[in-house]
Amino acid sequence: MNSMITYSTEVQQAMDNNQPIVALESTIISHGMPYPQNVETARIVEQIIRDNGAVPATIAIMDGKIKIGLSDEELELLGNSPDVAKVSRRDLGQLIATKKIGATTVAATMICAELAGIRVFATGGIGGVHRGAETTMDISADLEELATTGVAVVCAGAKSILDIGLTLEFLETKGVPVIGYKTDKMPAFYTQASEFDLTFRADDVETLAKVLKAKWDLGLKGGAVVANPIPAEHAMEESFINGIIDQAMVEAKENGIAGKETTPFLLGKVKELTEGTSLVANIELVKHNAEVGAKLAVAYNEL
Repeated sequence: MNSMITYSTEVQQAMDNNQPIVALESTIISHGMPYPQNVETARIVEQIIRDNGAVPATIAIMDGKIKIGLSDEELELLGNSPDVAKVSRRDLGQLIATKKIGATTVAATMICAELAGIRVFATGGIGGVHRGAETTMDISADLEELATTGVAVVCAGAKSILDIGLTLEFLETKGVPVIGYKTDKMPAFYTQASEFDLTFRADDVETLAKVLKAKWDLGLKGGAVVANPIPAEHAMEESFINGIIDQAMVEAKENGIAGKETTPFLLGKVKELTEGTSLVANIELVKHNAEVGAKLAVAYNEL
């Protein structure tokens, strides 16, 4: 296995010195934002993690290897290449064997982070149960991964293009803790709150770290969702964004968009219909999650 994983110099030094590390996904670079904002955001997010006392480890598949930590040149390649594969659990073996370039989703990033011994991962929003899943069975692999892989995911809730209620039901069935960070409501990505209550709230990262350590010390498998709302000044108005999402869903159905192409299509359509304001919100929530993720990694490392 070690022959399939490589570490950047910065990440290797952090491991050697027992420093806190935060994993970062790469589909947010290749499929979540347009170039050059994607690469610029990736670099800013990495610096935010450094500024808050941890070391960033952006994860991707390149040259038949799992890369834990990317160079500036590799970030640029990932953000500007037209044929980057979107990699989930089912795709890891294929991408490594064929030595194609791949960007890791939440699920694949969790797997790679756990292999590297990294416990905290910051992203935008998790995947979940898609609207209409009772007939399409379209459920993100992120949820099953959260049930089995021991990594905490700091996110702005589930992407608001999803069925948030069913997503929470799925996570409850699988025994995945969903912890509201300074909130009692499940965040809805572009907005601070959905209609759904959370069963546990933590108002500081030290409490979050203790909860995670207790869970894993008990031998309970799986990860946890740290639901961190988008900052109020960058949140979008709920009725406005929900109307936009409904319109995007109709267009996706009319165009026969399905499977793993659904999320990139919907996010792109939402950006178009909001005239770019959703992209600004997306960038700001990722930055906020990186800050909280770094502080959590520091607190967990101290335990």
